[in-house]
Order: sequence, then C-alpha cells, then structure tokens
Amino acid sequence: MKKVLVVDDEPSIVTLLTFNLEKDGYEVMTAFDGAVGYELALSNKFDFIILDVMLPNMDGLEITKSLRREKIDTPILILTAKDDQVDKIIGLEIGADDYLTKPFSPREVLARMKAIFRRLTPTSTKTEEFNEMVKAPLTLGEIVVDEQNYEVIVRGQKIELTPKEFELLVYFIKRKDRVIDRDTLLDRIWNYDFAGQSRIVDVHVSHLRDKIEIDPKRPAYLITVRGFGYRFQEPKK
Repeated sequence: MKKVLVVDDEPSIVTLLTFNLEKDGYEVMTAFDGAVGYELALSNKFDFIILDVMLPNMDGLEITKSLRREKIDTPILILTAKDDQVDKIIGLEIGADDYLTKPFSPREVLARMKAIFRRLTPTSTKTEEFNEMVKAPLTLGEIVVDEQNYEVIVRGQKIELTPKEFELLVYFIKRKDRVIDRDTLLDRIWNYDFAGQSRIVDVHVSHLRDKIEIDPKRPAYLITVRGFGYRFQEPKK
C-alpha cells in the first residue's frame, strides 16, 4: 500500500482527497499547517506528497524547496488556487513533479499521481527483453545511470538528483548526439504544453550541469545549441 501525505489548510479538500485516496487503496496522512507537513515529510517515508501553495507557517513552495534540499525525492503534486503561471513555473523549477489549479476533481488528482508513478516505475507489461535492457546501466563517458535503483555515478561518485533531473538525464543519454529543442523536452519530461516557458528547461539543465560537469560554465556533456536546445554528448578527448 502506497503512503500519501496531503497538506492543505482547507478541511473540505483534505477530507475529499483522503476519502478518494483511501478508496483507491492508498494510506493517507494529513496536515493543515505547512510546518507540520514539512516535519511529517522529513520523519516519514511517503510515496507521494500533495501540497497546497498557500499554507500557514510554511508555504508549499518553501516545503518543496526544502525537501529537495534535504535530498528527499518523493514525487510532489502542488495545488494552487491561483490560475497564475508564475506559481506553477516556480513550483516546477524547484522540484515539484506536477501541479493542479483549484478547483479540481479527485479523479484528476489520482490520474496525475498514476501518470507520475508510471514514469518512475517500469510497468509489468514490458517484455522480458525490454526489462533486461532496462536493467543494464546506461553509460556515457564517466556517467553511469542505474534506472532500476535510481542511482547516478559520476566520476566514481554517487550524486543525488531530483526526479525531474533524473528523467532529464536518462532522456538525454538515450538520445545522445541528437539536438533536442526545449519544447520537446517540456512535452516529454513535464507532459504539458508550456510553449514559451523555456526557463523551466534552462533552470533544470543548469542544475543538472552543476552535478555532472567538472566545469558547468564550460560543459563537456550537456551542450547548448543556440537558438534551438541542447545536445548530450560524450566528452571529446
């Protein structure tokens, strides 16, 4: 049974989400205060976290940022009452996996959660041949990615990536030497149309470079193709 944390200061929303999540087979813990929710996230192992943006004592964006700083990579869905691209973009930039604008239907929350779980977990319907391929680590230069164990080794050292950084790295390595535009990355990694919001991609690429490159200002792996996007390559000797 997967364990979900719901943090929202509106009792009606917490009750609605708890009822539908438990009905779908999830174990649910709740909090109405941001600081309390943050402490619960630190002291428990959750499979998924649902956070409202506007919370007393500690808002959802700060919780997300702090959890990622603590290397907690649990998938996070942000809820916002504002139909404002700024909140959504900031949430995605600091490590949230998805967002929903209130009002929303519980069915949509469950669908978004399952979509994120599918992206992070190989499905049982894959063939044995494909499963064997997934088990083999991805290697490029001094980067080794173990998809099954969610581990990345760079120059012999294990590094910590957020879920989105991990997805981005895997996507790039599997398409090495191809030039990939920002809109394609937004569609494939974030699954939504953020046309014109290339800042999301650029921020995540910058964070990824900080973790895999010897000199992020002179990248050897993740190359910017001006006016188009990025190319991931094996460093030139």
